Amino acid sequence: MALDRYHQSSRELLEASLFSTLFAKTKSGKTTLSWRGWRWLSIILINLAFFLSYFLDIQFLEGTLNGSRLLGFHLIDPFTALQIWVSTHHLHTNVIIGSLTLVAFYFLVGGKAFCGWVCPYGLLSEIGEHIHMKLVRKKIIKERKFNPNIRFLFWAIFLAAAYIDGYLVFEVINPVGILSRFIVYGWSLAIIWVILILLIEIFFSRRAWCKYVCPIGTTYNFLGWISLTRLKWDMNKCDHCAACLVACPEEHVIEFTKPKYDKERKEKGITAQVVRNGDCILCNRCMDVCHTDAYNVEFRLKDLV
Repeated sequence: MALDRYHQSSRELLEASLFSTLFAKTKSGKTTLSWRGWRWLSIILINLAFFLSYFLDIQFLEGTLNGSRLLGFHLIDPFTALQIWVSTHHLHTNVIIGSLTLVAFYFLVGGKAFCGWVCPYGLLSEIGEHIHMKLVRKKIIKERKFNPNIRFLFWAIFLAAAYIDGYLVFEVINPVGILSRFIVYGWSLAIIWVILILLIEIFFSRRAWCKYVCPIGTTYNFLGWISLTRLKWDMNKCDHCAACLVACPEEHVIEFTKPKYDKERKEKGITAQVVRNGDCILCNRCMDVCHTDAYNVEFRLKDLV
């Protein structure tokens, strides 16, 4: 089975099996990978490269997602670099170069694209999200939502903890780092914490860690507001089926597409808008379920020229 957004109803698309969401049919009927399929492949290949580089000692992508070397060139997670800075009051040249390299990269490809295309916990969270939504539809559990701005408080708390303690406190509970080390170096009891977070997301709140806590994603959120790669929505193509709003893991970023804003848009002569919210992870789930092709990805370098 594969998603067929041109012939299936919105309900069928949203309630499809998880495996079928990895594939999609084009207008001509050809089956290809969906955007989710491409993203999962990206996550698997990147993290497999970490594992093989260590296991086979091929020195291609060494280290973990916190800090690594790609063909000998340093890459440092920006939030990890901030923790190092506030805890030691010093940054080594390699840390500066490595973190700025990633900042420049995600400025080009999309601020929070890391969360959708690289993060191994993001893949697990999507699986948990699928189970969670199924339980909600069956009324076994209730959907619980919170103000996503709470993540900025957690971001400040984790940096303050590093500053006060002189230690990278967040890394003790960071599921991304734990999972990355698990993939590269093998089993540790810390993986139990990752499972616990996943269970909270399944039975309590959809993607709770990613949406309300994770300071890594929050750091990329700042970059997401100015990044060059954005989703663009065409009002003239949209029939307001709302499938995108249900499928989107950060649904508040496409809140502007709701029909209640159409009158205001028409008065201003606006027919298309880009997603400017930094929380967009460019998962393109909206594109996977949109039967009118109202969304597309736009590289906005021309806006700087």
